[in-house]
Amino acid sequence: MDNRRLLPIIIISVIALIVVIGLSSSIFYTLSPGERGVLFKKFGGGLDKENVYEPGFHMKAPWNELIKYDVTEQTSEETMDVIDKNGLSINIDVSVRFRPVYDSIGALYENFRNGYSEKLVKQEVRSSVRRITGKYVAEEIYSTKRSEVELAIKQDIEDVLKMNNVEMRALVIRSIKLPEQLKAAIETKLQQEQEALAYQFRLDKEKSEAERKKIAAEGEAQANKIVNSSLTPNLLKMRGIEATLKLAESQNSKVVVIGQGEGGLPLILGNN
Repeated sequence: MDNRRLLPIIIISVIALIVVIGLSSSIFYTLSPGERGVLFKKFGGGLDKENVYEPGFHMKAPWNELIKYDVTEQTSEETMDVIDKNGLSINIDVSVRFRPVYDSIGALYENFRNGYSEKLVKQEVRSSVRRITGKYVAEEIYSTKRSEVELAIKQDIEDVLKMNNVEMRALVIRSIKLPEQLKAAIETKLQQEQEALAYQFRLDKEKSEAERKKIAAEGEAQANKIVNSSLTPNLLKMRGIEATLKLAESQNSKVVVIGQGEGGLPLILGNN
């Protein structure tokens, strides 16, 4: 075979290999766990929001741009001063956990780029907390309706984030700080309410016990009444005779019969 005929093929192959190696970073890409990707097609419709690429090894045209998106769960902790229904200032600390909706990162990127945590989540948390706490007084937020306030904030934020392709995983009010005088007054009131409830509980318990004893006494009195009404003279005489006969049948007993007049019962005295 003429090696001169193979030379152009070899040269072309080497050039192609060099080009592929040079463009490999633009053609091949890998998405790590916790990442998703979308393509920006410069010559074919712009941002492709419909196709989301999962972790692994992928290929693309060198002129298309890969956009990697972090989809791991994140946490935002917000400490802020809010105003209650009566205009009192309260310091509240809220923690929220969230992540993007995997299949919608194209739309999320289009609206917020990679800053959805700052531009969307934190802004909505602050807005919602202020809006919801403004409907309650400080005492309710601090004690009596804390869980209700927390749930209302959670639902409010959850709805907004969902519309913007973000899933809220959890929300917790970590702490609520009131002015010291107000806090002391509320705690004193709560303590007094607890003492009043405990006192009422004791009263109810004693009342129930007295009612129980009354019912028991009435039952016992009724039972005695029934028994007494059934103890006729003839019945008592019959029972006495039966008991005497049983004692008389005992081999260890000495029987002494003493009459007690008409209708009297005998007596058994002594034993061996």
